[in-house]
Amino acid sequence: MEPIVRLVDLHKRFDALHVLKGVSLTVQPREVICLIGRSGSGKSTLLRAINFLEEPDAGLVEVDGIAVTPDLPAKARRQRIHDIRLRTGMVFQDFNLFPHKSVIDNVIEALLVVKRMPKTQAVEIGESFLRKVGLIDKRDEYPSRLSGGQKQRVAIARALAMEPKVMLFDEPTSALDPELIGEVVKVMEDLANDGMTMLVVTHEMSFARDAADRVIFMEGGVFVEEGRPDDIFTAPRDPRTQQFLQRYLKG
Repeated sequence: MEPIVRLVDLHKRFDALHVLKGVSLTVQPREVICLIGRSGSGKSTLLRAINFLEEPDAGLVEVDGIAVTPDLPAKARRQRIHDIRLRTGMVFQDFNLFPHKSVIDNVIEALLVVKRMPKTQAVEIGESFLRKVGLIDKRDEYPSRLSGGQKQRVAIARALAMEPKVMLFDEPTSALDPELIGEVVKVMEDLANDGMTMLVVTHEMSFARDAADRVIFMEGGVFVEEGRPDDIFTAPRDPRTQQFLQRYLKG
């Protein structure tokens, strides 16, 4: 089976700071990968490089057979980045909902603007994904009247409405109060069970343990250790992984 995501020797610098140092990764369809590690280890930058919210300085990014390298001619590069973005859904830690639009209008915005879909069709699709995340009863509310967990579930529905091949989650629960984390994790677990390909930057170790096919520990812009959740959490081999998990699982 061909991988749905392929990264080869990815580098990213911010001025003198070398954030990604030659990272390579292949992701199979339906696979769930969790990226863990300390803040500043390169996890979010890696995720954002997949859909070019951060432009890699070197290396190859390929999603669903569409490959982009820095040396591509500008016009071809722009088109391929556009095509990759259509195939990747992104969920951020800060929701990024339009405050002046209702829940349903937030969910269908990209369907109308990017896919140029008729509104009746877009609404039908938007409502189906609001049902999926358990928020159809909030379709006409505005973000200011939603809890943080509800806002994040709307953001997930918005990403799913574009029918992506891959979902990217950048610390989707980090801005939530502890009592609201579970409702978002439940939606993500349901997506994993449904076979959605997912890359998740997370500090929710229980989600990584229960839902991931592979867990990758990053530090200093490289992959320190990767493996099945049981192996990573019960018998990590690298001392840096051991130290991180000891501190994190106790704290």
